[in-house]
Amino acid sequence: MTQLEATAAERRSARVGLSWFQRTFTGRRGRHVREYLTGYFMILPAAVLIFMFGIFPVGFALYVSLHNWRLVRGDFIGLTNFVRAVDALAYIFFFAIAIGALVGVWFILKRIRNQAQQNKDLPWLLALPAALYAATIFSFLRWFLLLLPQVLDIPDKMRGLDRTRELFLQFLGEAFRSETVVHAFWLFIGLILGSIFIAILIGRFRRHPRQFSYQALFTIAWLLAVTGPFLLWFTYSQAIEAYRVALENGTDPDIWPQVITIGSGVLLLVLAWFVWRSAEGQTSNRAFWFRILGAIILLVGGWLLISELPAVIISGDKDMWDGLKVTVFYSLGTVPFQLAISMFLAILLFQKMAGSELFRMLYFLPYVTPFVASATVFRQMFSIRPQAPVNQALKIFGIEPLAWIQEPKGIFQLLENSIGLDVPAWAVGPSLALVVIMIYSIWVFVGYDTVIYLAGLGNISTELIEAAEIDGAGRWQIFRQIIFPLLSPTTYFLTLIAIIGTFKAFAHIYVMRHEFSLGTVDTFSVTIFLEFFDKTRFGYASALAFVLFAIILFLTLINNRIQGTRVFYG
Repeated sequence: MTQLEATAAERRSARVGLSWFQRTFTGRRGRHVREYLTGYFMILPAAVLIFMFGIFPVGFALYVSLHNWRLVRGDFIGLTNFVRAVDALAYIFFFAIAIGALVGVWFILKRIRNQAQQNKDLPWLLALPAALYAATIFSFLRWFLLLLPQVLDIPDKMRGLDRTRELFLQFLGEAFRSETVVHAFWLFIGLILGSIFIAILIGRFRRHPRQFSYQALFTIAWLLAVTGPFLLWFTYSQAIEAYRVALENGTDPDIWPQVITIGSGVLLLVLAWFVWRSAEGQTSNRAFWFRILGAIILLVGGWLLISELPAVIISGDKDMWDGLKVTVFYSLGTVPFQLAISMFLAILLFQKMAGSELFRMLYFLPYVTPFVASATVFRQMFSIRPQAPVNQALKIFGIEPLAWIQEPKGIFQLLENSIGLDVPAWAVGPSLALVVIMIYSIWVFVGYDTVIYLAGLGNISTELIEAAEIDGAGRWQIFRQIIFPLLSPTTYFLTLIAIIGTFKAFAHIYVMRHEFSLGTVDTFSVTIFLEFFDKTRFGYASALAFVLFAIILFLTLINNRIQGTRVFYG
């Protein structure tokens, strides 16, 4: 080829490249591409922050919970930490997650089919590139999980050596250059390049307004389709290993009977709920009562099958179950009173009266006060000393000083001692020390809830209230029939965050707790803290954190099912 021909060929290739660039980034299509790229670059910092401070800590906590971790990484022990906490419920929980993943695949495929039929699309070939995208995500997780132990073992390698920055960087480089890590990294790079290439080809030759949505749904379906069977196999293998160890020790763990019995009971309870809800849509009385009877039978059967729960609870960690009991007491003793008082104050302050703005600020002041400072003041107010302010107030009415924050006895047990009631051990109620913390929590959060209720009251149309007054409705009827239903979205929101907040509460409880209360104020969060910092059982504390997360998620779903259907949005 002559020099002239080579120059002409280079110009043709440059024109082809320029033509592709112009088609991609100019015109209407180019404007859309530029908008997409600009949007992705705008959300990139937020995505990095979410991964670093949201996804990674949760994933790392899960990694820690699967190891015998005490200060340093120990051996991989699988679900042992979870079994130590909740016994056979751990296997039921992970089996449920695996089955839920497979059910999620079915729902996603059903959604894709309905969307395709509605829009007359043919998206099923997009499942092939979606499989490549899912494989890319799994390859990244594999590379990360292979790299993580290498990095975490650096402190052990540096033990006994001079801890210098150069030595750390040397070991860090060796971790990244490990043979298995390098192979996993290049596999990930190859898959991500292939994914980018396939995405470009699809965008070039298959232009469809909904193809990104279809590919995202197929990718999620592939991720769940792989995760579900893997979790089933992993949980099953852990149960078999627990059986092997138990038989070697001459004991019977009773895992499978408990898993089958409790799992079947939970399934029957769920079916009873759906059958009960379906009775509302029946047109004939015969079908209505038939479904009601079926729901009752399923409910009784499910309740009988989950009767194994007390035995499982006894076999679990006593400190954890005690912490959960204290947390339930704390939630039941704060949320209803907190919402009732705040609704009353909001309605009172919503009236046009002198000084209402000042009272709004005063009620909100405890919420913005640092928890540590206000909790310390409350601890001194409810001190055991006779000179404490609260004991001095009781002295005026002739009541002897109480131990308050140091009292481990239940409030009904104290009433039993004072008025001669016979209270069984299971009905002693929360300790007096926990009641003090409940009072503090109500005092702090009433102001916040009041402000939110005031905002909700401001959105209620005054025309409805005026029309009711013209029709002769009294104040109670207006509140019961108009104000209270229209405040249901606000009540639902406050109930949700209040329940979650009580189950996560820690700072003020830890400040106000006293050793003489004998653990009667140690909520679930405090139990996790003690396991982590006092006992340095990092793996077990991480497992307890996931148990708490599962409980909060379960309560949120129950609250959404029960209260969410009763929310009136006007």
